[in-house]
Amino acid sequence: MYKSYCVRKSIAAGFAFLAATQVFADDVGKVKISTGSVFIERAGARMPGPVGATIEATDTIVTGADGTAGVTFVDNSRLSLGPNSTLAINRFRFDQTTHDGNFDSSLKRGTLSVISGKLAKRSSDAMTVATPSTILGVRGTEFIVRVGE
Repeated sequence: MYKSYCVRKSIAAGFAFLAATQVFADDVGKVKISTGSVFIERAGARMPGPVGATIEATDTIVTGADGTAGVTFVDNSRLSLGPNSTLAINRFRFDQTTHDGNFDSSLKRGTLSVISGKLAKRSSDAMTVATPSTILGVRGTEFIVRVGE
């Protein structure tokens, strides 16, 4: 009887762990710097983007006229957004063991400064930034992009 109870409790704990792991598996980055108006748009909702907020693989980060944001991703890519910026994360996939994956984003307006992480170092076509007029393939380690109104 006691052994059966322990087995059931262990299985339940395992399912709880897997459920919690799945929740965090969607987190691809974290807001490290947030000043002024910074928002995260997710699933049609807009929420504040304070320091410590998590970024998911399909989020959009928006800064207001007084806002700046710094985000670090799980592959150690670091992105900084200036005032009046909108950056959509179109796709982020990263294997922490092999460093394979993709990081595709779209800068719709504003300024973006990037220090690429393990994805771009592993493969020259793993990271792209699209703007209204061009698509940048990240092959270097640092760059700045500006999109006018």
